[in-house]
Amino acid sequence: MVGRPIMTLLLEVEQLCAGYGDISILQNINLSIGSGQVIALLGANGAGKTTTLRALSGMLKVSGRIRLQGADIAGLPPERIAGLGVAHVPEGRGTFSHLTVDENLRLGAWLRRDRAGIEADRERMFGHFPRLKERLSQQAGTLSGGEQQMLAIARALMLKPRLLLLDEPSFGLAPRLVDQLFDALHMIRQQEQVSMLVVEQNAHAALSLADTAYLLEHGSIIASGPATDLRNDERVQRAYLGE
Repeated sequence: MVGRPIMTLLLEVEQLCAGYGDISILQNINLSIGSGQVIALLGANGAGKTTTLRALSGMLKVSGRIRLQGADIAGLPPERIAGLGVAHVPEGRGTFSHLTVDENLRLGAWLRRDRAGIEADRERMFGHFPRLKERLSQQAGTLSGGEQQMLAIARALMLKPRLLLLDEPSFGLAPRLVDQLFDALHMIRQQEQVSMLVVEQNAHAALSLADTAYLLEHGSIIASGPATDLRNDERVQRAYLGE
């Protein structure tokens, strides 16, 4: 009998604490992400979801352990963490509005030196987000909100990351565009060798994409498990699924 393949842990977070100045936000966060796995981080506004992503990407002073494939990255500056393969797409998209779509994509690959690989990945981004090819010479600031979010994700993927941190990717988008965006994320998880940690208010969309989910409340993890189990959790249904 052939056993199931053992998942390799990509990210391990233990007793993570972080905040802003003297204000503590996260208290002893523990979570893990396997290679190729998608994790959804759910919680109300102010629960600490964005703070978690900022802590993982090196934007905040932290205590506790953050290990990326066994190497401790807690306390490293953001550019070092990005160089190790962690790409962060912040809330609000974060595109360089005065640069063109093409310039944004190429900027995403600024740490890479494999020119042929960069060109191949750029073309692959157009497969995920065909609209970007149509807008290639257009300034990012003139794109629609949905197009800017697509560009932000494509630019992050140009880094060829091992881990993609997505902060509220559907924020401010019409339902039709949310569906298109999550269709693209489903395609990306099938075709790209990248793990994802997704912070998302749209719990339906996040849980449909994720393997595992964590529920964050007041800076602490109060529930975790397979996404299908969290989908049936009364707290999640009542607070986030409108059921």
